[in-house]
Amino acid sequence: MISINQKIKIATILPYKENYTFSRAQAAAIWVCDFFKYSKFNKNNYIFGNTKNKDYLTDNYINIPIQNKKSRFSSTTIEYCQNLISKIKNQNFEIIEIHNRPQIFTILKKKLDKKFILYFHNDPLSMKGSKSTSQRLSLLDKVDKIIFVSQWTQERFFKDLDRKLLDKTDVVYPSIHKSKKIFKKNKNIVFVGKLNESKGYDIYKDAIIRILNEYKAWKAYSIGDENRDRPYINHKRHFELGFLKHQKVLNFLDKSEIAVVPSRWEEPFGRTALESSSRACATIISNKGGLPETTDYSLVLKNLNSDTLYKNIKKLITNSKLRKNLQLNGFKNVKHTIKSNAKLIDEIRSKLIHNFNLNFITKKLRIINLYNTGQKLNHRLYNISIGKKFTNGLIRNGHDVLEISDRDFIRQNRFFSLNSNQKFQNYLIETFKNYNPDLFIFGHTKNIEPDTIKKIREQNKNLIITQWNEDPVMPSLDYSKRNLKNISIYSNIVDHNFITTDPSIIKKQGFDITNINFFFVPVDKNIECFDVFNTNPSMDLFYAMSHGVNRASLKTDKIDNRIIFLNKLSAKLNDINCDFYGFKNKEPIWGNNFYQALVNSKMGLNLSRGLPTKYYSSNRIASLIGNGLLTFIDKKTQLGDFFNKDEIILYDNINDLSDKIRFYKINSKVRKKIAKNGKKKYFKLFNEMKITKYIIDISIGNNAKLI
Repeated sequence: MISINQKIKIATILPYKENYTFSRAQAAAIWVCDFFKYSKFNKNNYIFGNTKNKDYLTDNYINIPIQNKKSRFSSTTIEYCQNLISKIKNQNFEIIEIHNRPQIFTILKKKLDKKFILYFHNDPLSMKGSKSTSQRLSLLDKVDKIIFVSQWTQERFFKDLDRKLLDKTDVVYPSIHKSKKIFKKNKNIVFVGKLNESKGYDIYKDAIIRILNEYKAWKAYSIGDENRDRPYINHKRHFELGFLKHQKVLNFLDKSEIAVVPSRWEEPFGRTALESSSRACATIISNKGGLPETTDYSLVLKNLNSDTLYKNIKKLITNSKLRKNLQLNGFKNVKHTIKSNAKLIDEIRSKLIHNFNLNFITKKLRIINLYNTGQKLNHRLYNISIGKKFTNGLIRNGHDVLEISDRDFIRQNRFFSLNSNQKFQNYLIETFKNYNPDLFIFGHTKNIEPDTIKKIREQNKNLIITQWNEDPVMPSLDYSKRNLKNISIYSNIVDHNFITTDPSIIKKQGFDITNINFFFVPVDKNIECFDVFNTNPSMDLFYAMSHGVNRASLKTDKIDNRIIFLNKLSAKLNDINCDFYGFKNKEPIWGNNFYQALVNSKMGLNLSRGLPTKYYSSNRIASLIGNGLLTFIDKKTQLGDFFNKDEIILYDNINDLSDKIRFYKINSKVRKKIAKNGKKKYFKLFNEMKITKYIIDISIGNNAKLI
């Protein structure tokens, strides 16, 4: 199940000295690049840093220029932060991630009210902003989540601190892709890293010269650079390759037999050891810092000196079985992979946003369903209320539902408040704070202010908002134009729109409404509960219309296409017992009276306002087919895409309709069979549980089809 969390916008900030380029990328830049590519948030994740190079690792990188980088009279960090703030303050980022610079967090936190993640790639006790106990306690108090690249760095951070505070931190290791195969190996011994004494390069120098003098078939390589004074290896079978692009380093490891990581420095993690082991190099490491956490298949130097290193390299050269065993196990058992750890980081990010709700995982959602429940009308619309069927379906699918009737609230408060609409906005905002829903679904309202929707989204960034509308949207009807305008009020600020007409009809009218979906009027097992095909009603043909659901009585001067059609049809059906309501002098019927009339007819006419339009039907289609009446529908609605000739009766024109009505009046056996099949098909495809599941699946981003 895909969460709406995929819309979380994230700013990832690198240290200004960390080069996010193919030519100069180091550990933190590689980390960020790797996890970005496999994050579900990558469409809304932007990476900020500083570099003069242009070969950025990914297209989402934004360079932050620094003018006074070498000035002794200004702080580069402060300038970097000021430029960052001006760049991101109006970008609506919800999470800001800071890599390896607690000092930058301290500055940005004062200016930006966001969720913060702080990543430690190095020893926290060596960094400005986290050296002292008080600084680290302050970070634990103010940072929303702290992530360490190893348990060693986490333990360093918690030196002299209460470990009960660990729950605000996590360890996520630098990770790699598993290599697909073991390549043919050359007799190479390789060192990767800074060529200095803290990395043990002097130890490597002394050991490798002895090895090369003794084993003529082997060669040694050093990959890396160092601007300061450092050891030099003078041997004809040793080669310095300098700084290489990351992929070239991996390619070299693929073809090397042995890799050496003899670091004196307390390595926060030791990416080279992880990469070497995973590329089927027999790897030798020191036991410093987080190096032992990189792989379970390596030789660990008990004593960190050149003699011990020499003996371990010699052991691997002379004992091919040991060497091959380390290579194979390191290759097969990669300890930290990008895909799995990218998911872990995304989970951490998701939980930071207010109300990341495990309901999305358990599939038990909290839902606010806003519609006109009809209290003012004494609930006479219960049997045709799609909102009520949605509530029933959502609950039966295992969700918790809170109903709100906007029109009733405003009407009931009109006498107690000068501005009942504003009171309703406040009521919504406070209700959303208390109930904290996962999904807000509403239909047929103009009573929600767009600013209210903005405020409830600010309370819960994960909230999904879905609008539905059951009224006609065809171009042949003036009422549809008003209805389209009502839909358009919210269409571009909600996540999804659902209508009971094929969406192509809206697009043909030039309305730019995205995320629009079709849904079929649902039936409900407790509402459409009659089987008319099992009875012998006294009337032949039922039809009921109204001149507006809020108006219970007949409008004598009301003329529309339905009345014209019914006048012509009645003239052709002198031999048919028609029971029509809302027509001529017969008042519309509602509630229980509607059902008493409906079940007393064998057949029903499904006739809607406007010209027949693809997939549109009034909500009474559920009452007709769902209660087991043989139902007649205009072929131009294309509802034959869902029902076949053995389930409903499609007619071409008024003459075809009148002929078919006469035929099925006298052929009761066939009539009952088709009516029974129609009800069975309707409940199979479009019952209240299936329709609400379909709406939820679409809303949360799952692939879903109506049928």
